Amino acid sequence: MNTRRDFLQKMAASAMVLPLMPLAGWAKDLDRYDGPVLRVALMGLGGYANRVADAMQACTKAKLVGVISGTPAKIKDWQSRFSIPDKNCYNYDNFDQIKNNKDIDVVYVTTPNALHHDQVIRAAAAGKHVICEKPMAVNAKEGQEMIDACKKAKVKLLVGYRMHFEPKTLEIIRMRKNGDFGKIMFFQGQCGFTIGDPTQWRLNKQLAGGGAMMDIGIYAINGARYMTGEEPVWVTAQETKTDPVKFKEGVDETIQFQFGFPSGAVASCLSTYNMNNLDRFFLDGQKGFASLQPSTGYGPIRGYTNKGELTQPHVTHQTVQMDEMAGIILEGKQPIIPVDGEEALKDLKIIDAIYLAVKTGQKVALQPV
Repeated sequence: MNTRRDFLQKMAASAMVLPLMPLAGWAKDLDRYDGPVLRVALMGLGGYANRVADAMQACTKAKLVGVISGTPAKIKDWQSRFSIPDKNCYNYDNFDQIKNNKDIDVVYVTTPNALHHDQVIRAAAAGKHVICEKPMAVNAKEGQEMIDACKKAKVKLLVGYRMHFEPKTLEIIRMRKNGDFGKIMFFQGQCGFTIGDPTQWRLNKQLAGGGAMMDIGIYAINGARYMTGEEPVWVTAQETKTDPVKFKEGVDETIQFQFGFPSGAVASCLSTYNMNNLDRFFLDGQKGFASLQPSTGYGPIRGYTNKGELTQPHVTHQTVQMDEMAGIILEGKQPIIPVDGEEALKDLKIIDAIYLAVKTGQKVALQPV
C-alpha cells in the first residue's frame, strides 16, 4: 500500500488544479499524514465525476489514480488533468481486467442509476472495493444482489451518501441523540428543482429507473431516517404530473409522500423536478427544533435550531466523504451514519413502497428493520 509521503512529489505537478488550496498549505497537510492511501478509479466521467475528482485533489487519505469510460476523448482529457497513467485507463468492455491492477483499490461508480447493478457486480468480481452513487440501484431486488455479490467477493460496498459526513447535519443528529429536541414528533423534507434538457438520461426510465424520486427524492427519504433516528413502518404517496410529454410513463415529475415511525412521529416530504427553491429539512420535537436550508446541496449548508445558528465550517462535501470512506475501507472506521450497501438497501425498499403507494393509492406497510 502506498503512503501519501510516497507520492507527494509526484502529485505536486498537478497541484495547479487546486483552486482553493495554496500548494504550500496543501503539501503541509499531506506531509502530516503518513498512513495508507485509498487509490480510486472513477467509472463514468460525467458532471458529478468531475466534481468528485476535483474535490479529491484536497484529500489526504484518497487519491484518484484511474478512470473507466466509454469515451476515449474523455479518458485523454482526464489523463492530462489528473496525471493518470495509461495502465490505469479502461473502457466498459475491458474494465474486468482491473483485477490484475494492483495499483487500484476501489472503483467509484458514477454512471446512470440503471447501470449500477451490473457494474458494481463486475467490479466486485474483479476483487475491487466499490463505492456506488445513490440510489444504489433502481429497486431493492437489484440492491440485494449487489450486496450479495460484494459479500461473496469479500469486498466492501459503500454508497455516496455525502451528507452523512456533513458537519451541521451531524451536529443536529448529536443534539437529537442528546435529547436536546425532546421526543421527535415531525420531519419535513422538501427536495426539488426544475429540470432542464428533456433528452437527458435522468428523464429516461431505462437509465434512471424513475424520475425525481430516483435523483432528488432519495435525499428526503434518507434524511427522514437519519434526522429522526427511526425507520418508517408505513408510507403513503401521491403523484402529480403536469407535463406528460417531458415526464413520460414511469418518470415521476412530483411525488408527495408521508411516513409513519414506530414512536408515533410522522414525516411529510416532497420530491419534484418541476419546482425550484426546494432544499429544506425541518425536524420538530417537544422541546426544540432544527432546520436546514439548504439541506442537501453542495454547500454551504445553513442550519438553525431552537438554540441558535449552526456555525460548523463548510468543507467540500466530496473531499470529506472520500477521506472518511478511505478510513472505512482501509482502517475499519465506523461512521456516525452508515454508508454501506445495507443502508442504501433500506432507502431502495422505501422507494419501492412509495411507487407502490402511488400506483395503488393505499397505505403500504414497511417491514421492520
